[in-house]
Amino acid sequence: MPLDREEYVEQAYFFQALRERMQQSMSTQDLLDAIRQEILATTLLPFALDFMAGELRLTGGFATAMARLPHYFTPFQTYVVSEAERPESRFDFRIAVEILQREAEYRVNGAAPQGAFLYQFETLCRNRLGYERGLEAMAGDDLYDCPWREWIVSLRRQVGMVDFADMIYVRSQWYGKNHPDEQLEKPPLFGEKEGRIALANRQKDPLYLFAALQRHLGYPAIPRPRPEDTQRHLLPALQQKVDRLETRLVLLEDELRGGINLPKFYVNKEEKA
Repeated sequence: MPLDREEYVEQAYFFQALRERMQQSMSTQDLLDAIRQEILATTLLPFALDFMAGELRLTGGFATAMARLPHYFTPFQTYVVSEAERPESRFDFRIAVEILQREAEYRVNGAAPQGAFLYQFETLCRNRLGYERGLEAMAGDDLYDCPWREWIVSLRRQVGMVDFADMIYVRSQWYGKNHPDEQLEKPPLFGEKEGRIALANRQKDPLYLFAALQRHLGYPAIPRPRPEDTQRHLLPALQQKVDRLETRLVLLEDELRGGINLPKFYVNKEEKA
């Protein structure tokens, strides 16, 4: 069953603090211990962090600990972290933690299964995390009832073969309104607005559908990788040497063109005064 509201508030804070402080010169274990002191003692999260810290010392990761706490962390949370921790994965761990942060923030005031599904499914799409295991992890979330779980599991056979907008449209109330003579075998999972937006995005990139649903219905958007600032990796002394080399190259080019324009290096005494 879903956790209390304060649990999601503290989860969101934990994921945010972990992501923001990972750049500090602290070990992950020390970082967990420091954040633990800030978490409300009335929640279950401090106990989960203690267990995660112990598992981190044994395995060097978080996913195994989260998998052993299924009553607290959802299978989807565990799956996202496990994909980020795989040695051969190109999925940034900081992005994974931010994904969990935003999902926890969405659950604070009560998450709709429609919004949670679209958020989780877009996470799989954008980060190429794999649909087979990803959809299986999504179906294990207590937020979804039996019809939702059956539909999510069935998507594993349809992804890549059926347009995603069509999948949403045929399971929406808007489809039932447009086809009143049809006897629907399964109950609708999406409302009229989701159905209308899905119908308008048929045969298009699914990312356009996600963006439209977020604009019109306020569903959460997943974080995207940010371009890395390569300049911050350069040491100041090294940067100075690079600047000097660039200046010398400019002087050499000027000399090859016919000579160096020395007056441009002169200082105007009147302007200096």
